[in-house]
This record gives sequence, structure tokens and C-alpha cells, in this order.
Amino acid sequence: MTGVNSFQVSGYGPERAGWTRLFARDSLARRLDWPILAASVALSMIGALLIYSATRNRTELNQGDPYYFLTRHLLNTGIGFVLMIATIWFGHRALRTAVPVLYGGSVFLILLVLTPLGSTINGAHSWIKLPGGFSLQPSEFVKITIILGMAMLLAARVDAGDKPYPDHKTVLQALGLATVPMLIVMLMPDLGSVMVMVVIVLGVLLASGASNRWVFGLLGTGVLGSLAVWQLGILDEYQINRFAAFANPELDPAGVGYNTNQARIAIGSGGLTGSGLFQGSQTTGRFVPEQQTDFVFTVAGEELGFLGAALIITLLGVILWRGCRIARGTSDLYGTIVAAGIVAWFAFQTFENVGMTLGIMPVTGLPLPFVSYGGSSMFAVWVSIGLLQSITAQRPVSA
Repeated sequence: MTGVNSFQVSGYGPERAGWTRLFARDSLARRLDWPILAASVALSMIGALLIYSATRNRTELNQGDPYYFLTRHLLNTGIGFVLMIATIWFGHRALRTAVPVLYGGSVFLILLVLTPLGSTINGAHSWIKLPGGFSLQPSEFVKITIILGMAMLLAARVDAGDKPYPDHKTVLQALGLATVPMLIVMLMPDLGSVMVMVVIVLGVLLASGASNRWVFGLLGTGVLGSLAVWQLGILDEYQINRFAAFANPELDPAGVGYNTNQARIAIGSGGLTGSGLFQGSQTTGRFVPEQQTDFVFTVAGEELGFLGAALIITLLGVILWRGCRIARGTSDLYGTIVAAGIVAWFAFQTFENVGMTLGIMPVTGLPLPFVSYGGSSMFAVWVSIGLLQSITAQRPVSA
């Protein structure tokens, strides 16, 4: 059959042949985790609706353009999606060799925040202003480099077959790698990001098989460190006020407790099915500050009700569930640690963001993954989805 297209002989035209290759057993399309991708896209689109509802009437924020934040959120989502594809294309194993460069770059960026190039937004000095009205929050990318860096160190000798689990020296090296950027971020100070990084470190250590004594030791150190931070006055006044308002919700309801009080009113007024999209009185009345970022969940609670808010939490739960499956299903410890670190990051940040709107956690300024407005956060979470997809795509295909 020389010179004859084999697909045509077998009854397949060129288009059918292309689809056959695309969805073959060993193809990339079949290897991707589609539930985690679908949930991520759905959350980003829901976020677009909530952000538009929260900002369309806020002329003091949207520069007179009701679509200002919506357009930027969709642009951020598109860029994030491209970053995910690039991450899958490079692969988590190839990025393993680039960890020193990525780590050094992220530390350099957070150091820039402490220079005159740094900018303060909503009380947090953790941003770098860029041309065109954009800004960059380097601490979001530090979360990724901590995961990759610790995974590289902890898995090196285990994946090579030299040891069954990381030894104490390797654990100390990994903790030192994580401590440097965490201390820099604390100097900003950005307490919320540091809290996420601590949880990431704990999740990474648990996944690596390191001795539980390290985990308990870090928990004890964290408690002592928190007391020291409080006693030494490292926290800014606005951060202290946030903790005071959390401890006493009735404290200064028109001042430090205003955000959380208005957030609870908005969520409580939504009931089971909500007041309807774009119909929330708290949202349209602009009573909840920072509703497109930190408090975007209040828009869902008020306008979509318990069912809409539960849908968001369910979609985030799907990502966590699939992330756990990816961590358990990979054959190399490096992939397991990376997936576990991402799951720990997403789980804690979701709990903290939703919890602060409900009054069960202090306000820390952490965004809701995929839903809140913010370019740096959106880029970081989509790169993380790319890492998860790379881990599951590069697993050996069973016969």
C-alpha cells in the first residue's frame, strides 16, 4: 500500500485521523485531568460575574467604565490560562532543573518590594507598581517557588533510590530555603501570605515522609514565633486592629469592625437562593469594602444565596480532591510533594478567605482562588494548575 494514506484505507479521513490521535490512549488530551480544568474555568467565570456585580456601580474605582474590572479579570484569566499551557509544555520535571533560577528570581522580586519601587495597597506594602496601572505582588509567586524548591531538595535522594525518606540534614536545608523568603515577606509585613507559606511547608513535609517530629516542632515554633511577633510590635497597626476586631466583633463597628460586620450582613441577607445576580442591596449600595477582591464571596452569598456559595465551595473542593488524587497517583516523590503543596495552599487560602467573610477567621487580605480580582493571584493559581496537569500527564500509561 505504498503511497496510500493508511487512515483512508481503514475508512478514516484526515480529520478523523487527527481526532483519533488527539484522543488516543497515550495522547496528552487523555492524560489531562479534565475535572480540575473544568472547575478552574467555572470558578474564573463565576468570579467574572461577581466582580462585575461588585464594581459596575463603583465609579470611584472603575474610572467611569462599568466593565473596567470585568475586562481586566477576563484578561488576567486568559493570561493565566496561557501560563498553564506553558507550564504543561515545559513540564514539572523540566522546571525542577530551573528551580534555582526561579527561586532566586522570586526572592529578588520580594526584595524589590522593600525598596522605593514597592507600593502600599490597602495597608499592605507588598506590591510593585507597573506601567499602565498594573501592579505585581511577588509573594504570590514565592508560594510556587517554595513548593518547587522544597520538593527538589526533599525528593532528590529518595527518587534516586539512595534513601527511603528525607534525612534530617535534607529537611533542614529545605526549611532554610523556605525561611528566607518568608522572613522577607514578614518584613513587608504581609502576614496573610506568611500564614499560607507556613501551611505549605507543613503540607510539603507531611507529603515527603519526613519525621513527624519536624511537623510538631514547626507547629510549636510557629506558636512561639507568633507570640514573639506580637510582643515585638512587628505587626502594623491595621493588622493588630484586624485581630482585635476578630476577637471582639462588636469592637468599633463603624471602624475596624466595619468590613466584617457588613460582610456578614450581606451573606446573611442572601438566604437559600439569594436576591438575584446584580440585585443585592449590600452590593449595589456599596456597603462592603474591597468586594471585588478580599470579600468577593459576600457577593455570592448575597446574590446567589447559600446554593450559589455552596457551588463555589464545591468547585474548589473538586480541585482539592483531584489534586489529592494526583498526589497519590504519581510514582515519583517530587511530583507527590509538588501536588501536596498546591493542595495545602489552596485549601488553607480558601478556608481563610471564606472564614474571614463569615467572621470565623481574622481578616488577612488573602484572595479567593480563581474568583477574586487580582492578576498576580490569578497567574499563580493557573501556573499551579499547570503543574498539577503536568504531573498527571507525565505518569506512565498502564498497559
